[in-house]
Amino acid sequence: MTKANKSTPAAEVLLTEEEILKMSDKDYMNPAQMAFFKNKLQNLEKELLKNAGETTEHLRETVLVPDPADRATIEEEHALELRTRDRERKLLKKVQQSIAAIDNNDYGYCEETGEPIGIPRLIARPTATLSLEAQQRRELKQKLYGD
Repeated sequence: MTKANKSTPAAEVLLTEEEILKMSDKDYMNPAQMAFFKNKLQNLEKELLKNAGETTEHLRETVLVPDPADRATIEEEHALELRTRDRERKLLKKVQQSIAAIDNNDYGYCEETGEPIGIPRLIARPTATLSLEAQQRRELKQKLYGD
């Protein structure tokens, strides 16, 4: 378990998802919730960095295969792994931005409206920066007008 930056007793012991969900709206983004999400994001960051290291090691292993079909299969596996790691690299950046937002006490609020994003949405997607309504508006605009 990790401790939150704040020295309040509520922030010292991490709560479970169920306990976080049961909290009232007036408790939104209190120190205990911030500690919960920071821990969740830090664990995700560690996992992403570990995966990146494993990919690097895996790609360094050069296997000489005489059969062209086998070589093509290996190259396709490498390409798929690189695409996956590229997506994870983008996610890692969002995770690090979310951790910084927690440190700045900006986490959990919509970038567009300033309204709370909501605990259930943040549990499902801890890197969310928009409320569900703002995200839906953005996706509708992209659908109508393109990027």
